[in-house]
Amino acid sequence: MDKRLVEEAWIGDAVLTLYARLKVLREDGRVDGEKCKRLTSNQFLGTIGEPTKVEAEVGRVYEREGLQAAFGWIEQHLVPMFERQEENRARRAGNAKARI
Repeated sequence: MDKRLVEEAWIGDAVLTLYARLKVLREDGRVDGEKCKRLTSNQFLGTIGEPTKVEAEVGRVYEREGLQAAFGWIEQHLVPMFERQEENRARRAGNAKARI
């Protein structure tokens, strides 16, 4: 894999993790490592594109335009899919409880 792509992805991963932690704290008012992992996992990122390339794009936006722009990119490109997955997850959990 291209050295530059890996470096951009490494930075993008850090930016995405910071975004995820801030989002969870702001919206849930508590530390939720599992939810943070769901937003930053390669499994989730793979629903958007190749995970390293997605993280690299976050890193490039951060390097070009700064943290707020990178957060905006995440909100536009990743959060809508994540929120749909979280809604489906909650629905499945509710259905499982109803069967018990």
